[in-house]
Amino acid sequence: MGRMESIGPLEQVLHAARALVLADLVAGRVAEADVVSLVEESIAQRRWWVEQWPDGAGYVTGLVAQDVQDALLERYGRWPLCPVCGAGDPHALEVEPELGPDPQWVCYQAGVRVAPVGALADATGGA
Repeated sequence: MGRMESIGPLEQVLHAARALVLADLVAGRVAEADVVSLVEESIAQRRWWVEQWPDGAGYVTGLVAQDVQDALLERYGRWPLCPVCGAGDPHALEVEPELGPDPQWVCYQAGVRVAPVGALADATGGA
C-alpha cells in the first residue's frame, strides 16, 4: 500500500523530463495531442532504459528531448527552430551534451547556447 505515498527517484526524473520537454514544445507552439503522445512514448522507453542503467538518470531530460526531436523530424519537420539566426535556411537547435547532465539547446551554426532544455520560452519570447 505504501508505494503510492511517495514518488520514487526514477519517477521524479521522468516527471521532470516530461515537464521540461513539454515546456519547450509549448514554447514552440507544437504541443498538440499527438506530439504530447510522442513525449509519452519516449518517457516509457526511457523508463526502461534507466531501470537498466540507473546511473543514467541525470541524462534522461536530454535523451527525451532528442527522442521527441527525432520523432517530430519524421512526422512534421525540424524542431525546435533556431531563434537566434534570422538569416539563411531555418535549422533546428541541437541538444548538448548528447549524453550528459544539464542539457542545453545549442545552435551550431552560430556557435551559441540558446537555452537549457525546458527554457526555450525564455529564449524565444514565447508564452
